[in-house]
Amino acid sequence: MILLGWNPDRGDDPFGGYRSAGDEVTGAGFFRCRWPLPPRQATAGTEVWLFSQGGRDRGVLGHGRVASPPDPQPAGRGGAPGIVEFDALRPRGDSIPLDLLTLRVPGIAWEVNRPSRRIPAAAGPALRTLWAETSTPEEADPLLPPPGALPPGALAQTRANRYERDPSARRVCLAHHGTSCAVCGFSFEEAFGPPGRDFVHVHHLVPAARLGTDYELDPIADLVPLCPNCHSMAHRRLPDPYSPAELRALRSAAGFLPGTALSPEQLTAQADAVRILGAR
Repeated sequence: MILLGWNPDRGDDPFGGYRSAGDEVTGAGFFRCRWPLPPRQATAGTEVWLFSQGGRDRGVLGHGRVASPPDPQPAGRGGAPGIVEFDALRPRGDSIPLDLLTLRVPGIAWEVNRPSRRIPAAAGPALRTLWAETSTPEEADPLLPPPGALPPGALAQTRANRYERDPSARRVCLAHHGTSCAVCGFSFEEAFGPPGRDFVHVHHLVPAARLGTDYELDPIADLVPLCPNCHSMAHRRLPDPYSPAELRALRSAAGFLPGTALSPEQLTAQADAVRILGAR
């Protein structure tokens, strides 16, 4: 693990606008930029943490990984430039503060300012736990832990459609369609009570390959709520996912598994379905 030091008070902005970089993480799921890295430690996939070294907001502010190792050239002060991919950037002022880091993650000289330095592996679990405790739930996929809460390799990396990640579009979609699955009707709130409120995936109906540069999202027409099971099944077909109507048809036609015994009620319902469908 590597700690990346950044002092926003000095006007040095590798993000090209920190707020816009944070918006890109929220929308697309990641933001890439160049960063001076220690060549021997910064291999592809190495976990990184962003440490704000500003006087007003000193603390851990983001998480990511090394996307491309440093360029094969002599390292300048702080290391050679490489590409870092951030998957979490908190708003300024929402960092894990210095006093909490010193208490919960000892063994790191948090008061030292450097562009980049190695974090002892032994400090990883404590830092991830603290990050998870101070993170807000992921709106786009509430079933996934916050980026950085688990060590690399614990979860398969996925790229969510940026429109499924848009918090404002999600809110409009759920306000119109509700929070029950548009395919099977499952409701987390009905099944689990208050903890399940608003706990559902949002699925983008338009295949990514058909999205042009001039595409404008309609949260009501383009997004639908799906439970995780139906959302996973929708993306079982590539490149165009199953539509909710197709998934409902698949469920209707599935019937029962071969070799299973049907109850009298199930046999009656099956006969009624055949009769009603045959009458059309």
